[in-house]
Amino acid sequence: MTVAAGGAKPVVAVLYREALPPRLAEIEALAEVRLAKADALAGAMDGADVLYQWHSFSPALRENWGAASTLRWVHVSAAGVSQLMFDELVRSRIQYTNSRGVLSRAIAEFALGFVLDLAKDSQGSFRRQQEQRWEHRTSRKIQGQRALVVGTGSIGREIASLFRAVGMQVSGAGRSSRPGDTDFDEIHSSQDLARIVPGFDYVVLAAPLTGQTRGLIGAEVLAAMSPSAHLINVGRGELVETGALVDALAAGSIAGAALDVVHPEPLPAGHPLWALENVIITPHMSGDTEDYLDDLGALFVENLRRYCLGEPLQNVVDKRLGFVAAS
Repeated sequence: MTVAAGGAKPVVAVLYREALPPRLAEIEALAEVRLAKADALAGAMDGADVLYQWHSFSPALRENWGAASTLRWVHVSAAGVSQLMFDELVRSRIQYTNSRGVLSRAIAEFALGFVLDLAKDSQGSFRRQQEQRWEHRTSRKIQGQRALVVGTGSIGREIASLFRAVGMQVSGAGRSSRPGDTDFDEIHSSQDLARIVPGFDYVVLAAPLTGQTRGLIGAEVLAAMSPSAHLINVGRGELVETGALVDALAAGSIAGAALDVVHPEPLPAGHPLWALENVIITPHMSGDTEDYLDDLGALFVENLRRYCLGEPLQNVVDKRLGFVAAS
C-alpha cells in the first residue's frame, strides 16, 4: 500500500480522555500512533502529521498550539466544531475535518420521536399513569402538519426526509432563501425567521452554532410563533436565548418545547426549565446510539486511508464558516 510522501507512515497523535478510540488496530496499520491525554498532547504532536481529536471538545489543541507546527490535518469526532475554532487554526493551512453525517440519521429519528411525543402528549399520559388516573383525551395527528427545519445540512436533510415520510410538510431555513429541492418544499433565509415561523406547527433547530446563528431564536421569533406550535432543538443550546424561551413557555405563548440541547449545559438543578410541564428535556444524547462510537471510528479510518493515498478527504470544514460547506 502506498502511504504518505516518501513511503513513510504518517505520524498520528490521538487525543483521548478515558477510553481509547475504536478501530485502533486499523489506525496503527496505516500510521505511527501516539496516544495522549490533554496534559501530554504537546509531546505527542511534536513532529506529528495528524491530530485525531477523539476527545471531541477538549481545548487542548488551542492550549498547545505552539507544539502543532508540523500538523497538516486535524480530524475531530464531532459534527459541531464552533467551540474548537480559534484564530491561529483558522489562519493556518491545516486541513480540518469533522464527523458530519455519521450521527445524522440517529438525530433525525430523535427529532421525529420528539414530534410524536409532543403530538400524542406522551408526557401527559405518563404523568396520569403515575397517578393511576384513567382520563381519556384526544391528541394531535402529525400528517399534514407543517415543520420548519432550521439548518439544511446533513442532519436537517435527514430530519426532512423522515418528517416527509410520515406525511408532514417540510420547509427549511438556511443561510439564504432558494427554491425547494429534493428534501424541502422551500428554503427560507434564517434571518427572516420572525416573518416565517407563524405558519409552522413545529420549528426544529438543526443548525451549526456560528456567529450568525448564536441566539437565533430569541424573544421576537418566539413571539411570532403560533400559540399551538412547538420548538424542538437537536442542534446547539446557544441557538436559543434561554431566558426568552422560559418566558414564552411559562406564558403559554408557544405550546411547548423538546430540548436535547440547552444553554447552559448541563442544565443546573433548580433551573426553571426543569419545572415546566410543557417541556421535554434530554441530556444531549440524540445522536448517541449503541454503535455510534464505532461509526465515528470508521469515518476516521476511511479518511486516514485517503490521506495516506493522497486522496481528497471527506468532511473538510470551511474554517471561516465553521462547518462543511455544501458542495
